[in-house]
Amino acid sequence: MSERIDAHQHFWNYSPSEYGWIDDSLLTLKRDFLPAELAIHLDNHSLDGSVAVQARQTVNETRWLLELAENNPRIFGVIGWLDLQSSSLTADLDSLSASPALKGLRHVIQDEPDNNFILRPAFVKGVTSLAGYGLTYDILIVSQQLPATVSFVRNFDSQPFVIDHIAKPCIKDGEFEFWKQHMAELARYERVYCKLSGMVTEATWHSWKPEDIIPYMETVITLFGPDRVMFGSDWPVCTVAGSYDDIIALVENYIAALSLDEQAQIMGRTAATFYSLTPRNQLNESNNNTRTRHC
Repeated sequence: MSERIDAHQHFWNYSPSEYGWIDDSLLTLKRDFLPAELAIHLDNHSLDGSVAVQARQTVNETRWLLELAENNPRIFGVIGWLDLQSSSLTADLDSLSASPALKGLRHVIQDEPDNNFILRPAFVKGVTSLAGYGLTYDILIVSQQLPATVSFVRNFDSQPFVIDHIAKPCIKDGEFEFWKQHMAELARYERVYCKLSGMVTEATWHSWKPEDIIPYMETVITLFGPDRVMFGSDWPVCTVAGSYDDIIALVENYIAALSLDEQAQIMGRTAATFYSLTPRNQLNESNNNTRTRHC
């Protein structure tokens, strides 16, 4: 698969009660964001499809995202949410994994007041369950949760992980060395990948410059290598700090100095490999061919 892929974006039908995290500092996000609008951005930048990531922690949202994927072939995969500490986890995984669009799960660890939440035995046990379903896990943390995250990944021999939003260093305050040290520790584990996403929202929203963010991109690519780094827009959350055009230009302009093969890795091939993505139209065609052969 050589498609260009946005490996991290969100959809929602907005309501204040269901999206309480969208506060008055995020006024531009208080509306619906759906596949038809994203498709315009994908077309403008010759992107073939995307990975839709959960934005609220409900099973209903995960089911809704899977329905969107079923009806929108440019959604190549879904990263959903399940309560990984629940006694019903196995039943929920059995149900949701019936959809080929489900590629992994995520929990909003960044909002947990306990910086060691990720090390809770019940949580670790829940993540361990994903291997039996071939699912990945997206790690959404802020930089102060990095030490616990390093300890967390040591619990697993083969579970694929990807760090969302480069672990959210406080770019606007120049946080760097602490973040770099722990990212280097995570990069030692070949099963840990990283997304070049969510960076501008950690910078000063309306006055960031590429020069503010380049040291972080350079560090991530150096530590993980292009075959473990993937581009994600974080649309529409990114729009509080920059347009889709701004976000993709930030990454593509920086990686232009890399080889064409390395650029292709970051802009799609890494995501395709990590998430085992198959374009939805190809998957449907394959399924139809299989049914025909069985007739």
